[in-house]
Amino acid sequence: MDAFVIVAEPYRSLILKRYRRWSWQIRVSSSTLYTGARPIERDMDEVRLFALMEHEDDPKKCTASKLVRLGELREAKRVASIPRGALVLDPEAEKAVSREDLDAARKFGVLVVDCSWNKLDKFPRIKSGLRRRALPFLLAANPTNFGKPQRLSSAEALAATLYILGEKEHAKRIMGKFGWGHVFIDINGEGLEAYSDARTSTEVVEAQSRILQAIERKKDDPQTI
Repeated sequence: MDAFVIVAEPYRSLILKRYRRWSWQIRVSSSTLYTGARPIERDMDEVRLFALMEHEDDPKKCTASKLVRLGELREAKRVASIPRGALVLDPEAEKAVSREDLDAARKFGVLVVDCSWNKLDKFPRIKSGLRRRALPFLLAANPTNFGKPQRLSSAEALAATLYILGEKEHAKRIMGKFGWGHVFIDINGEGLEAYSDARTSTEVVEAQSRILQAIERKKDDPQTI
């Protein structure tokens, strides 16, 4: 018996060592693959989305709140927590978002300020070092402002930004969280494609001018297709 123990003890240690390594790998795999909810598959280069939220709206109607709950959007509790260099969607910005902002968006993210449209004149003061960008002409599809130019919800603003940057699947995924989301892509399809094809902010503005001119022509001649 003693001889067997002496021979078996090193083997037992080896088995235990291998078992611990194997069980640790199982625990890591389990924590990685199972979260209690369906995991969101993300590309390593996927654009991170942030929101400064005023919490003025009904959480059930607030698109930003829904995206936060679903893990698609991260609420920035403090301005200081926003990565320096991120794009901030500012309707008063002098430069339009374009594909030339993609690298910065992938490195630092995109920030939307979630507040009521009637309080845009009190747009929160954002720290320096962020890249302010405006969105070009688009129509809202959200139930509150359907069909109104530029009256986009936070979700629509983020999706439009992603689409223009060339992150079209990410944009569609964001809009897919809302029953009316596909309508936003549909009614703005031509414009979004034109803006996405533009390489610079200047070209985005030029595409916007062509779209607005086409709208004016249709107003002047209702029979124009």
